[in-house]
Amino acid sequence: MRPIIPDYLAEVLGDVEPDASGKLAEYIPELAAADPERLGAAFATIGGEVYGVGDADTEFTIQSISKPFAYALALSDRGFDSVLAKVGVEPSGEAFNEISLERDTGRPLNPMINAGAITVHSLTGAEDLNPAERVERVLHGLSAFAGRRLRMDEAVCASEMESAHRNLAIAHMLRSHGILTEDPRPIVDGYVRQCSVLVTTRDLAVMAATLANRGMNPLSGEQVVPEAVVRQVLSVMFSCGMYDAAGDWATQVGIPAKSGVAGGLIGALPGQIGIATFSPRLDRHGNSVRGVSLFERFSSDMGLHVMEVPAAARAVVRSNRVVGSGPDALRILRLQGGIGFAAAERIVREAEGIAPSEVRVALDLTRVHSIDDVARRMVLEVARRLTLDGHDVYLVDPESMIPDPDPGDGGRVTVVDTWSELTVTTATAKADPPNRCRGAAYAPHGTRTPPQVWFSPPST
Repeated sequence: MRPIIPDYLAEVLGDVEPDASGKLAEYIPELAAADPERLGAAFATIGGEVYGVGDADTEFTIQSISKPFAYALALSDRGFDSVLAKVGVEPSGEAFNEISLERDTGRPLNPMINAGAITVHSLTGAEDLNPAERVERVLHGLSAFAGRRLRMDEAVCASEMESAHRNLAIAHMLRSHGILTEDPRPIVDGYVRQCSVLVTTRDLAVMAATLANRGMNPLSGEQVVPEAVVRQVLSVMFSCGMYDAAGDWATQVGIPAKSGVAGGLIGALPGQIGIATFSPRLDRHGNSVRGVSLFERFSSDMGLHVMEVPAAARAVVRSNRVVGSGPDALRILRLQGGIGFAAAERIVREAEGIAPSEVRVALDLTRVHSIDDVARRMVLEVARRLTLDGHDVYLVDPESMIPDPDPGDGGRVTVVDTWSELTVTTATAKADPPNRCRGAAYAPHGTRTPPQVWFSPPST
């Protein structure tokens, strides 16, 4: 069978190819010499498949597409507090090279405009790094996102530094406010080197897919940045990544994205796919004309808008029934699908109806394919409260969806591989725990304890 996705990409590229509107980034001599007819697109799934068509293997400089990835590195290296103290997260509504600083603090409004990106570059790596070591940290980090060692285009770097007067002015302004604490020129030089890293459209799709995959590169398997960092980066990309066109983009395309003046454009749809396009002609906002058209088409054709409301899922409680009778009766709640807060709330309601006479209760996760943190804590709180009410609680969890099943103070839960193991008598089920049970069983304290704050993340 002919591959479907490359054929689809080729068809869409053919539809936008005749559009010759827009201009090259003429203020950078090397970019002004680019071939305006280049056109490529690539998809990278979180499962590790990469599809590319057109000029998907042509190298070009990453430019401003480096900003979200450098932001991720800075957040990982210095922590949220240190970075947010110097760079905000508010959309500027202005062009990428405007001097958009907070009036009182001098803090750049967000990390996607040049003022914020220059500041972010200064925050990558450890505090004691010299400028060359900082550049290497950024290059190493971008390479980890791409899954291969990247290199810089020295000619583009030199060309950009010759016309970097505005960025130098921004950096000196940042230094005057104390946002930058070092000599501005080496920082700008490092930032320009960051923007001069060579990538292909395929590389960018993999980098975007790494963000879509909670920070894990789908090709190498490396956890490049923590999940919490990814959420922060994608949020800022969604609201600020397309500069003064961010509002139109958010409503019409609806994919966290970032553009670059060399013609690249990326989008990361959480949990699904990384997308990249390449076409050098730019619109008045500095975004690729044909790239924007491609993303509009992808979003429309495939329903990729992040605010697209999915079809109602099947009920999380597949069945709620009693097996057996008398003292050996077993109440089984068979769960299914992906469990988030709303689904967990339904489980809570089902559990509230369990009669005191039903001593044994099993929560069957056999058909559950995912469960988020808050839902996991809610399920364990159900187990804890059932224990306090006098029930023996079992967790049927063959795939370890809840790897650390500790229900907390007063709770006790026993983990088994299949609910059929529990259809025997209570005495038999408890006779040989090593053969029938796995994981931990936590003994109840015998007294009712105050409710835990199960909806808050555990302290670390």
